[in-house]
Amino acid sequence: MSDEAMNAVGEYKYGFHDPENATIRFDNGLSEQVVRDISELKEEPKWMTDIRVKAYHHFMERPMPDWGNCNMLESIKFDDVTYFLRSSDKTEKNWDDVPDDIKNTFDRLGIPEAEQKWLGGVTAQYESEAVYHSIREDLEEQGVIFLDMDSGLKEYPDLVKKFFGTVIPYADNKFSALNTAVWSGGSFIYVPKGVHVEMPVQAYFRINAKNMGQFERTLIIADEGSSIHYVEGCTAPTYSTDSLHSAVVELIAMEGAKIRYSTVQNWSANVYNLVTKRGIAHKTQ
Repeated sequence: MSDEAMNAVGEYKYGFHDPENATIRFDNGLSEQVVRDISELKEEPKWMTDIRVKAYHHFMERPMPDWGNCNMLESIKFDDVTYFLRSSDKTEKNWDDVPDDIKNTFDRLGIPEAEQKWLGGVTAQYESEAVYHSIREDLEEQGVIFLDMDSGLKEYPDLVKKFFGTVIPYADNKFSALNTAVWSGGSFIYVPKGVHVEMPVQAYFRINAKNMGQFERTLIIADEGSSIHYVEGCTAPTYSTDSLHSAVVELIAMEGAKIRYSTVQNWSANVYNLVTKRGIAHKTQ
């Protein structure tokens, strides 16, 4: 392999960043009030606020893991992290309505082109919340629910309450507790019995701001005999200071169901990527 080709392999192509244009940005640092403010801003039900607060206290009380190379985690400066940043006032369904600076970033990452060619649905998250979401009409007609997680909680609170935290409870580990306390964005998917989603659906998560923390929460439920392929992509700019990505992904496949979960992570070297992802496959008789 030539030197030029070798250099290209190691080159990080997603390290660019845009000027920050936040409509809402919380001050850096974590406290119970920050957790409550996130929940209040999103107008969440009380049960979700209560879970967030319990998770926050568990995070604060639980020591940092000490196995393997976890000693490097001691260098994370949690008080320097931005725990919530809203970059757009709403989630758009038309790509042309996305703010220009955000749209240009996702254009450079190839998201609209991928949607047109081979995807059944797309969510694009920028900082803390989704800025764009779409799903094919034929999937909606079959009863498939594909929303950003915040919208999922608003529109299907009983379904979210039934499954949220059943695969990964907040007490699972220190960083699942952190995510549960401050989660924002992510994907919510429900596939009805016997429905097969033939084209993949995708979520793309982009960090742009310096010292940003991104804490998406994804919950995918495939009912009996159904199937879906979910693809996830992640990138961030290169900064001299660190960013924090701490997601939770819960996959629930009922009897005879199939969930294919693919993730392509292209984080820059300055991002701590501390995620918990797990699935439950119910027994097929």
